[in-house]
Amino acid sequence: MKKIFKFILNTIPRPLLIRMSIVVRPVLEFLLKGDRFTDPIDGKSFRMFLPYGYGTQRNNVLSPSTLSLERHRLLWLYLQNETDFFTAHKKVLHFAPEQEFYKRFKKQGNLDYTTTDLFSPLADVKADICNLPFEDNQYDIILCNHVLEHIPDDTKAMQELYRVLKPGGMGIFQIPQDLLRDVTFADDSITDEKERAKIFGQYDHVRVYGRDYFDKLRSIGFHVDEVDYTKTIATELVEKYCLAKGEIIPICYK
Repeated sequence: MKKIFKFILNTIPRPLLIRMSIVVRPVLEFLLKGDRFTDPIDGKSFRMFLPYGYGTQRNNVLSPSTLSLERHRLLWLYLQNETDFFTAHKKVLHFAPEQEFYKRFKKQGNLDYTTTDLFSPLADVKADICNLPFEDNQYDIILCNHVLEHIPDDTKAMQELYRVLKPGGMGIFQIPQDLLRDVTFADDSITDEKERAKIFGQYDHVRVYGRDYFDKLRSIGFHVDEVDYTKTIATELVEKYCLAKGEIIPICYK
């Protein structure tokens, strides 16, 4: 199964994968019913989660029902337990909206919810993150997760995120991060997709972020809280929800 999923991820363009998953998801959900793992986003349980990874495949990480990964489930729990995201009126900008969140957030009556991306079929506004078509100080919350590692000029992208966030607003900008690495590694001369996958972890990534990612956000102007939310969750639930222990959520304020 690992080889099949790896081939699919590395062969089929992401926009097409999104469309295909709408059909495949109910089948996977039925076939994998069980009680070993639970997706906290929809409360459904399964005997196993699916493997995932463009390079090295991780076992039991992709939920059959929502197609969420570890980081999505962790973010959901944080928003649900630590914020008023689901109750207070918020103007939200969501980059590259994840399927597991898109319909749920769209249906929330408390949210003025806009999605944006250059390529995603789920985007309301087709836009370049480095040149956003939005006015200054527009959004209470910005979600921009696993996007910046794809952007050659991530400094400009961060500046745009800061510009459109309201004073007092909150941004969550998750990225794949090597917490054992002090300094981010980037090399613009690496353009071959196989080399990028080998060095950066995925064929369309342009850097590997280290712990200095948080300080870079601070240099843009954000106040950044480095939240290790799995520390607040019981060990048995970290395992039950298939979370990545020690993953840091960067909570950014303007």
